[in-house]
Amino acid sequence: MTINEIAQLAGVSRATVSRYLNNGYVSADKKERIKKVIDETGYKPSTFAQTLRSKKTNYIGVIIPKINSDSIGRMVAGITSVLSNNNYQLLLACTNNNASEELKYLNLFKENQVDGIILLGTVFTKEHIKTLSSYQVPIVILGQSLEGFSCIYSNDYMAAYSLGEKLAKTSNNTGMIFVTKKDKAVGFNRRKGFIDAFKANHKNINQKQIIETAFTLEAGYDACKKLFTDNPDLDTLICATDTIASGAIKYLREIGKKIPEDVQISGFGDSAFSRVSYPSLTTVHFYYEEAGQKASTLLLRKINNKDEEISDTYELDYSLEIRESTRTN
Repeated sequence: MTINEIAQLAGVSRATVSRYLNNGYVSADKKERIKKVIDETGYKPSTFAQTLRSKKTNYIGVIIPKINSDSIGRMVAGITSVLSNNNYQLLLACTNNNASEELKYLNLFKENQVDGIILLGTVFTKEHIKTLSSYQVPIVILGQSLEGFSCIYSNDYMAAYSLGEKLAKTSNNTGMIFVTKKDKAVGFNRRKGFIDAFKANHKNINQKQIIETAFTLEAGYDACKKLFTDNPDLDTLICATDTIASGAIKYLREIGKKIPEDVQISGFGDSAFSRVSYPSLTTVHFYYEEAGQKASTLLLRKINNKDEEISDTYELDYSLEIRESTRTN
């Protein structure tokens, strides 16, 4: 079935059918006749042809650092809920926390003409900035704050500072398991927030008792083993994420440490694990699904208003979840 055949059956011109299919003006009588023919014949217009005419693909590229993450899963759920309600489809690319993979997917999406991109980046190099600046399609960065770009992020520094103030009161010998400082939000801002909060409470964290690792449970286990082998008298352990904390808890149990009596431990992110672990994990709650929804809403606004300079940045709230893994006195 072609447009010409639809036009002939409906008794209208080919141009009228074309306007109907592209949401142009068609009189009520002709619109009803065209709709009736399409319903009866089951005709479906060519998506490729519509893309060529409208210069829109209705695809959004979403680049994430890892797939097996509770927080990222919640953000993607928020993104999907908004995009699907607006007839957009999501193209998901996972980089496994590899900066060069992020650049590869940024260039891939650029060449394949998505309508917009949401980037859950971790490390922004000069090459990232150069690539992002060259983009003609709208971009929103989620989870990080990058000057000059539209961003949806949380205040990792203040969240860590707030939790650090509470932990400092019941800590005498503190260790930290963190990720690279190149990750501004998780690696740098969270670390600085905790350290500054301890200093404000006249406590210091020995730099030799801070260890860097990857984002996985296994990495948390190995880092905790190394940290406690070198520093067996630690009574407080601060972890960059709940996933890292879960690996650390596994090791602490194996060596007979009681939580929180011997070692109090905290995570970050309020994952499902933090609520069901024993003891339940003290952590920071971020509104990840809301963040995904806001990122999608902002991106669609940028797509639909290309003539406007829209570079809004939103800082989302957080809350402390004080649970059984930390001491109260």
